[in-house]
Amino acid sequence: MLALLVFAFLLDVALGSIHIPFKAVLGILISPDTADTTWLYIIQQIRLPKALTAVVVGCGLSVSGLQMQTLFRNPLAGPSVLGITAGASLGVALVMLSAGTITSLYSIKELGISGSWLIILASSIGAAMVMLLVVTISSSLKDNVIVLIVGVMIGNITFSIISIWQYFSAPELIKDYLIWTFGSLGGVTGDQLLILTIVVIIGTAISFVSSKLLDALLLGDNYARSMGVTVKRARLLIIGSTSILAGGITAFCGPIGFIGIAVPHLTRALFNTSNHRILIPGCCLVGTLLMLVCDIVAQLPGSQTVLPINVITALVGSPVVIWIIVGRNKLKGF
Repeated sequence: MLALLVFAFLLDVALGSIHIPFKAVLGILISPDTADTTWLYIIQQIRLPKALTAVVVGCGLSVSGLQMQTLFRNPLAGPSVLGITAGASLGVALVMLSAGTITSLYSIKELGISGSWLIILASSIGAAMVMLLVVTISSSLKDNVIVLIVGVMIGNITFSIISIWQYFSAPELIKDYLIWTFGSLGGVTGDQLLILTIVVIIGTAISFVSSKLLDALLLGDNYARSMGVTVKRARLLIIGSTSILAGGITAFCGPIGFIGIAVPHLTRALFNTSNHRILIPGCCLVGTLLMLVCDIVAQLPGSQTVLPINVITALVGSPVVIWIIVGRNKLKGF
């Protein structure tokens, strides 16, 4: 798995609209001082940050999806399905579409690190608010399918609010926001990548520390209480971790769907366990690999065209969702 992951990472860095021999890519990564100046710039400033972003995004979205499926005990739960991504998008819209001194993505980038933390904070708060609303409503519901429908409806309401906001916003602000909604791994700068990495590490660390809580919640609230778990506190911890992960990633890369739903199931099938101490690092590996593959396909090697990453993740994730629906009774961990 690790060898395949390294190969996918190197291939992602090597492929692009400008052909750079694989051997030259390895030379640049190992000894950049002796490399061609143009190739060095392309690798270090464009392709390497994009590949590293794919690693961070794949890990964060996969872990957040795993936590959602465990918290709601629903195989189709995920940041995009339950409206968490929509909440994060609302937070970003608040920053990008509102009137004031910070009214565009360009202005945010000009602020540097301060702007990066601002958009992450807004996105995470938006994700947390929607998730708290879903959890509050779901506490009185016993049917997981109904919880899923409630999450979808809340997400639709959130996107409707954003659409109304767009309708009354200035055209140049709408353009910036629409480009952001397509999803992209290539727009994250060096400073932003550092901040995004820190955010995902924090969120993943909280998730890993909560492994025992997740294992207990997977067997139901009553079982968790019998094991001495304070369910409300555990839920808040999981909500916090998921909001940090989904909010941070959505802030910089746009709403990226299906990875959070598909990867946890692929990981359970691959490792044949429901132990979250194994599933969390497993999701990081599988999610990273899948995200790198999606980025490679999105580049259309040998072409000048780069497809939105959302299109590719949907093509990859949709068959997995179909498999989940068709073989739901055979799923492990639910």
